[in-house]
Amino acid sequence: MSAPVETEDETGTPDGTPQQELRSYLWGYGLSLLLTLPVFGAVAWDWLPRAALWWAIGAAAVAQVAVQFRFFLHIRLKGQAKEDLQLVLFTALILAMMGGGTIWILHNLDGRMGGP
Repeated sequence: MSAPVETEDETGTPDGTPQQELRSYLWGYGLSLLLTLPVFGAVAWDWLPRAALWWAIGAAAVAQVAVQFRFFLHIRLKGQAKEDLQLVLFTALILAMMGGGTIWILHNLDGRMGGP
């Protein structure tokens, strides 16, 4: 008797038992911790020079985004990649508008308050 093969449906979520889905979430959680804790330690205890620290933070952030997309948002490059890409780009647009608008407003308020 062979072990059941884990397949995935068109949304990228594991097809089958809740244990397979839980295993996927636990993998994502473990990878997220693995990407977060060393960088946190490097910042907290000053393990790296400043320039190397910024590169480590950036690399960990990009990897973290990939882990979040794959394991928690179930966005993959196979299957319905066009719809997933549109979702990601629209989300990035909204976040850029919110972040840029906030910075714009704060800069404008700083100028009106007579900041340096």
